[in-house]
Amino acid sequence: MSESKVPVTVLTGFLGAGKTTLLNHILSAEHGRKYAVLVNEFGELGVDGDLVVDADEEVFETNNGCICCTVRGDLIRILGSLLRRRNKFDGIIVETTGLADPAPVAQTFFVDENLREKARLDAVVTVVDAYNILQTLEESHEAINQIAFADVIVLNKTDLVDAEKLKEIEARIHKINASVQIHPVSHSNVAMSDILDRGGFDLKRALATMPDFLENSEHSHEEGVTSMSFAVEEPLDEARFQAWIGAILQEQGADILRSKGILNFQGQNDRFAFQAVHMMADGDYIGPWKEGESRTSRIVFIGKNLNRPQLRRGFESCRA
Repeated sequence: MSESKVPVTVLTGFLGAGKTTLLNHILSAEHGRKYAVLVNEFGELGVDGDLVVDADEEVFETNNGCICCTVRGDLIRILGSLLRRRNKFDGIIVETTGLADPAPVAQTFFVDENLREKARLDAVVTVVDAYNILQTLEESHEAINQIAFADVIVLNKTDLVDAEKLKEIEARIHKINASVQIHPVSHSNVAMSDILDRGGFDLKRALATMPDFLENSEHSHEEGVTSMSFAVEEPLDEARFQAWIGAILQEQGADILRSKGILNFQGQNDRFAFQAVHMMADGDYIGPWKEGESRTSRIVFIGKNLNRPQLRRGFESCRA
């Protein structure tokens, strides 16, 4: 079912990080795919659309507000219109304004029934300006959220920092989002396979990049946003998990920016992919476990005021 859904890539990042450069890179790359593009800009006059290369792709602009708040209705309306012309493109790219909180944008794919049926959030890709990011994190809560919500980080402008500074930046990013994959580049020149067709959130990809992140208990309180991960070897009881995660998100959803996991439910041969944005959750079976593969259930929470022992005990209590 998920294969028939249109993949949507949300492209975010702070002002000046290189989002439009990355978008131009995507639209001009040789990948044989056609994308519809939605560009959002904060302000009355739209200029981002004029900065996008002249390509066959359709470019839509939403002005007079940020896509994450005042024009979310526009986002649903335009995506709905695009989905009625599904056969004209292979995917959709939404570029948000640099001041956008990615949460409401991601939530749109949980809220609207039409979008849930016809589209899937393929990945949140955040472009980070390596030269300015450490200072930006001190000054901007939006920049922290953009990293916290990311499935992939395009760490741009690495040609402007030395190796030691780059290592410090990557460590800082991983304190906010332990499972995120980081791709250091300059001029937003990243491989298309690293940002497109991610298949939705896949914890296995994260583990392949950072195999120890589940065991890494280090987290920082200085940004206010932390990342915690848990694993259970035994099969889980599906009803027990749904009841537990529903209660957690209801009680603490305002503080939980993102949660996501790959789960092994008792009596099921397929893996269950779960993800949530604040209180809104979604999940589906995504195909069988491979022969010989460890059927370990893994879950990640990214947010504020997280209680590690409480979350760990709750997840472990879902064992069948």
